[in-house]
Amino acid sequence: MKKNELTKAERTTSAGGCRADWIDREAMGHVLAALMPENRLAIEVAIATGLRISDVLSIETDKLRDKNGELGNRNRITVRELKTGKNRRVYLPNELLEKMIRIAGKYYVFEGRINPKKHRTRQAVAKDMKRARQILRAKKLVVSPHTARKMWAVEQTKNGKDIRKLQKLMNHSDPSITMVYAMADEITRRKIRA
Repeated sequence: MKKNELTKAERTTSAGGCRADWIDREAMGHVLAALMPENRLAIEVAIATGLRISDVLSIETDKLRDKNGELGNRNRITVRELKTGKNRRVYLPNELLEKMIRIAGKYYVFEGRINPKKHRTRQAVAKDMKRARQILRAKKLVVSPHTARKMWAVEQTKNGKDIRKLQKLMNHSDPSITMVYAMADEITRRKIRA
């Protein structure tokens, strides 16, 4: 393999299209500025927690209530991941928690457009993000809601998280999958240079 050549895993597309790339916070800031407010908040929560966008969107309003039934006094919540079925405890920064409380519906924080008993779909967020990412004008990059999870993993790695601890936090079954997330910044840089 040549020095700047991507591995097969880095080139392969997933079943639903291309794999999401990592972007830095400045570039993501431009994309976030172009999103609808609720979708922006969902992506911000994904960046802060490392949750998949489907898990962020499925957060129930009751999860934000304390023992007295009041909203806003719970920064740590437990989320059951839809993909793995495993529970994950995450911390919500105060600023994001306050924004979530302001938009929270009766059943879900991120209500569906048509039915309040259903949460917003990940496809709705992805569609908005596809429109917004065009401002980056980087044809080689695939910026999607999953980019937020990769940003979180890279930040955790740079902050000194051990790969095994990161694997456990991300609920990955294989450490090699976690390694792809931890090195997503370098993988994206190689892709841009190619």
